[in-house]
Amino acid sequence: MIQYIALLRGINMGGKNKISMTKLKSAFEKHGFKDVITYINSGNILFESDFDECAVKMACEALIKEYFDVTIQVGIITATELHEALVHAPQWWDNDHESKHNAIFVIPPMTAEEVCKLVGEIKPAYEKVACYGKVIFWSAPTQTFSRTRWSKIVQNKAAYNAITIRNANTAKKLADLCDYQRQK
Repeated sequence: MIQYIALLRGINMGGKNKISMTKLKSAFEKHGFKDVITYINSGNILFESDFDECAVKMACEALIKEYFDVTIQVGIITATELHEALVHAPQWWDNDHESKHNAIFVIPPMTAEEVCKLVGEIKPAYEKVACYGKVIFWSAPTQTFSRTRWSKIVQNKAAYNAITIRNANTAKKLADLCDYQRQK
């Protein structure tokens, strides 16, 4: 079995696309996924499956539509891919308490390199960006956050619609939860 993390895009934000994590966990289990865990209300689901990534993504999106009547994109990353990305995270990522640190998960068929190209050149005085696999690591000082190129990603629909963002604490916690599941 492969351990996956489904990262739901755009749920439980501002009263839109409301999905109960308890009901979501139940829906995943009814759909045949194993060892299902949800983490916080922003739509992070850890589970195991024998299906390949493409089939898992399609199944997740279909079950969300079926059980919750919500059409959203789901980013899928294996536990192995997440661990590998975090091992290769740049040293500056999540090391400055005066900055915001995000892991931007790219939803295929888009690639991290394509998203970076769409967003454009960073503003080195205000932000740092690095990619590894499906993850884009981004850090920016809190005081100058609004001056960054990446804080305006919502204005670039092609790039924005191909990502889901988690802060560094959430990304690391998901990796820890994967380790916990393996040890059971």
